[in-house]
Amino acid sequence: MSDASTTDAHNAAPWGRDLWLLALLFGGLYGLQLGSAPLANPDESRYAEIPREMVATGDWVTPRLNGVVYFEKPPLVYWIGAVLQEAFGPSEWAMRAIPAGFGLAGILLTYAAARRLYGRKAGIGAAVVLGASLLFFAFSRILSLDMAVSTLMTATLFCFILGVREKPGSARRWFFYGLYASAALATLTKGLIGFLLTGAVMFFWLLLFNQWRRLRPLYLPTGLLLFLAIALPWHLLAAQRNPQWASFYFIHEHWERFTTTTHARGEPWWFFLPIILLGLFPWTGFLWPALRARLRGGWAARKENADAWFLVFWAAFILLFFSKSQSKLIPYILPVFPPLAVLLGAWFAEVDESRSAARLRWGLRFFGFFSGLLGAALIIAAFRPGIIRVEAVRLAVQDNAIFGAVFLLSGGVAAAWFARHRGVRPALAALAVTAAGFYAAVATGQDDFARISTKELAEFAAPRIKPGDRVYHFRGFFHDFVYYTGREVGTVDWPDELELAIDPAARSSGRFIDQAEFRRQWSGPGRIWVVALNDGAEVKALLADPTFPYHLLAETRGHLLISNQP
Repeated sequence: MSDASTTDAHNAAPWGRDLWLLALLFGGLYGLQLGSAPLANPDESRYAEIPREMVATGDWVTPRLNGVVYFEKPPLVYWIGAVLQEAFGPSEWAMRAIPAGFGLAGILLTYAAARRLYGRKAGIGAAVVLGASLLFFAFSRILSLDMAVSTLMTATLFCFILGVREKPGSARRWFFYGLYASAALATLTKGLIGFLLTGAVMFFWLLLFNQWRRLRPLYLPTGLLLFLAIALPWHLLAAQRNPQWASFYFIHEHWERFTTTTHARGEPWWFFLPIILLGLFPWTGFLWPALRARLRGGWAARKENADAWFLVFWAAFILLFFSKSQSKLIPYILPVFPPLAVLLGAWFAEVDESRSAARLRWGLRFFGFFSGLLGAALIIAAFRPGIIRVEAVRLAVQDNAIFGAVFLLSGGVAAAWFARHRGVRPALAALAVTAAGFYAAVATGQDDFARISTKELAEFAAPRIKPGDRVYHFRGFFHDFVYYTGREVGTVDWPDELELAIDPAARSSGRFIDQAEFRRQWSGPGRIWVVALNDGAEVKALLADPTFPYHLLAETRGHLLISNQP
C-alpha cells in the first residue's frame, strides 16, 4: 500500500480549491477560440452532422450520415452533440466543447488519482503534465470520439487502482461502481474496447503481479447490473431496428479493424513510439528518470511498487495493443498519457522536495533543443511559407507563428536558467508557461491554420437551394457542406465512407449516381447544384468538355460550386 494518506496529511489543502483552480486554468486554455475555425472535413464535420441528423429526424437510436445509416460507432458522443445542438444550435464552439470538456475531465481525474496515490504535489504536477502535453492539448480541440473514450477508459482504470487500495466499505464500493459505469460509458462511446481493453489491463496486472488478494470484494453482481443497465439498451434497440447492424458492428468494425487492413490504416509496428515522445512535449526528457525513480528496485520489488507498476503496465499494454492492431491512427494512443502524467507528477514532487535541479538536467536539455527546433520551424513558416508545403493548411500567419516561436525560444533558455539559479519549481513553471504560451498562439491562430472548408460555399448555397433542387458532390463527399447547409446531398461516382451496402433505402434513393446518369440529369429541366474540388483532374476534364455547359456560382481556394442554371 502507498503512503498517500500520510503524504496528504502534510498537504491538506482542500481538494475543492485545487480542482476549481485547475478547472479555471485549463478550462480557459482549452476553451480558447474553440469556435474560431470551421469544422474540419471529414472527421469533425462527420461527428457534428450525425447529431444534427438525430435532432432533425428524432431518431436517437440509429445514427445516420447524409441520410445513410452509420453503424461504425456507438452513440454517446452523438447524443452529447445532439443535446448541445438542441441547446445552442449548430455551432463550432458547441461541438468542440465535447472534446475540450472530456479533456478537462481527464485532467481533473488525473489530479484526483495522483493525489490519492502520491499526495497533493504529485496531483497538481500530474494535472499540469497532462494538460500541458502537446498531443493531449491538440486532441482536446478536435471533435472526434478519441478524447471521450480516452477519458472514460482513464476513469475506469483509475477507479480500479484506487478501489483495490481501499478496505471493504462504502469508499471501495463507489470506486468499483465508478469502474463499471465508466467502462459502460466507454463502450457506448467507441465499442467493445471500452471494457475489453481496460479489462485486459486489469486482469493481466492482477495475474502478472499476483494481486488477486486485493481484488475482493469487487461487487460483481451489482456492478455488472450497473454496466448492463448503461451499455446494453442501445445495443439491443440498434439490433432490433436494424437487422444488418450486428454483423457490421461486431465483425467489420471490431474484428476486421484489429486483424486486417480492410480500413486502410496500416502503419509500421513502431508508429506510436515517436508519437508518444513528441506528444509528451515539453515533458519528454523527464520520462526515463521518472520511470526509474517510481520503479525503484526494479522487477524484484514489483510487489512493493505494485501501484506504480500498474501505471506502467497500463501504458505499455495499450501501446502494445494498438501497435499490434492493423488499424492505427494518432489519437488511438491518447489513453497512455494519464498514467505517464501520474508517474511524472509523482517524480516532480520528489525532485521538488529534494531541491536537486541536477536531476532535471537531461529533461531540460531535451526541452531546450526541441523548443529551439520548433521555434525555428515557426519562424521559417512565418517568413518563408513556400518552403513548407502542407496541403490544406495555411502557414503564412506571421503574428501567431512569431508569437509561438518567441515563447518557445525564450522558454527553453528561461527554464535552464531558473533550474540553475532559482531551483526546481521555477524551472518546471517555466516549462508549463512556455507550453501554455505556445498553445495559446496556436489556438488564437486556429482559423488561419484551418484546413480547407466548404463552409463559405454552403453559406452561399443554403438560402438559394429550393426544395426541388438536387445537390451533388462530384467525385467526392464533403461532410462539412452537409452540416452547414443542413440538407442531404447525392454523390457522383464517389460513395466515400457512406455505408450504402448495408442501407437498401439509401441505395434506392436515387441520390448516388454515376457520371452517365449525372449527365442525363444535367441536361434536364430541374436545377442541379454541384460541389467539387477545384483542382481535381476529373473536374478539370469535365469543365473543359465543350458539351458540358455550366455556370460557376462561387469558388474558394479549395472548392467550386457550379450549376446547370444561372
